[in-house]
Amino acid sequence: MLIRPIEEGDIDALQAIAVETGPGFTSLPDSRDFLIDKIAHARESFQRSHDTTDDAPEAALYFFVLEDDSQPLESAERLAGCCAIESRVGLEAPFYHYRIGQLAHSSSHLELHRTLDTLFLCSDHTGSAEVCSLYLRERWRGEAQRPMRNGTLLSRARWLFMAGFRERFPDRVLAEMRGRFDDDGNSPFWEALGQKFLPIEFQRADHLTGMGEKGFIGEMMPRHPICISFLPPGARACIGQVHTQTRPALAMLNRDGLRFEGYIDIFDGGPTVEAYIDDVRSIRDSRTARVSVQEALSNDERPGWLAATTGAAVDFRAGWVGRGPQDDVIALTPEEAQRLKVDNGDTLRLLAT
Repeated sequence: MLIRPIEEGDIDALQAIAVETGPGFTSLPDSRDFLIDKIAHARESFQRSHDTTDDAPEAALYFFVLEDDSQPLESAERLAGCCAIESRVGLEAPFYHYRIGQLAHSSSHLELHRTLDTLFLCSDHTGSAEVCSLYLRERWRGEAQRPMRNGTLLSRARWLFMAGFRERFPDRVLAEMRGRFDDDGNSPFWEALGQKFLPIEFQRADHLTGMGEKGFIGEMMPRHPICISFLPPGARACIGQVHTQTRPALAMLNRDGLRFEGYIDIFDGGPTVEAYIDDVRSIRDSRTARVSVQEALSNDERPGWLAATTGAAVDFRAGWVGRGPQDDVIALTPEEAQRLKVDNGDTLRLLAT
């Protein structure tokens, strides 16, 4: 299993993934033209040189795929999943959330004091980085795939990229988690709140947002605080809660130090978690080592070391290696070195997981 930057030839497999993701997965709409443009944007971002003396922010997209190299080269089944990093959100279109807050009311005459929880439309995360678009296809999930740790590879490879190319990113990072849906694929939060201001289906609103058409949010959604107590119980129960399929991803982000700070998605009520990039565990605890290619190396039964290349961004590779470093040297089998496209003396960034 190998993490690499997306390529133009991945369009068919990426569109198949976009169909599979289902409602609420905003960043991968089922639109071939949009996905082609997304791939082109990612390729340009990877190839772009970054001048650390230039303070002008860049809205770059780093989109990765998880490749199963045991599958035929031309097979759509070769791509097991995907993940991405947006370097800075909200620069080209507003990046909206609801911020959970409070309104306090009191009457000295009646000797009453009341505090109400509220939702307030905001764009507080403008300029932050976002880890997004993580999706692992069903064939590569489940008990049979557990020893391969594919979800961990998808999630944490992004941190090694950010650590290796730290100058490309701001101080803070966030992740939006997909919210709760009922058994029929409907969002109780959307039906109780969003649809009252936008009388369209959730799927259409979600699709428009995924396509980058977000102007309608500022035009139609309320700018005044909304009292949470006015919402029906089913909608209130969705606030800050995640989709069943999203729980493992949230757990991994929590282990890396990303926390819920009171921001939720304006459509499905899913939580946003965030942290300072330099405080993320997988970035803080990563280290570098020189490569030594050797024959007849033993492998750990359970992959515990994640390795990522440190050369040009466009040539980034990440995957599991069968052992940890010794005295700043990481021994690789010829197969591991070939998969990562490294040789003796090259540098890898490593993370024990």
